Amino acid sequence: MATPTLQLAAFGIGGMELVLILALALLLFGGAKLPSLARGLGQSIKEFKKATKDEEEAKEEQKKEITR
Repeated sequence: MATPTLQLAAFGIGGMELVLILALALLLFGGAKLPSLARGLGQSIKEFKKATKDEEEAKEEQKKEITR
């Protein structure tokens, strides 16, 4: 299992860059708006994962029907 540091390194983002990005987001959107933006992003990711999982299950079902 990869550590968060290694996952961030894959994108070329270090600790200071992440702090800078978060500080800019705080300045642009304000403290009150950030939680709702993060919640919306989380829901979007959840829906995307669900859709890809449903698509994979549908493909598997089609393969089973074809081989019958």
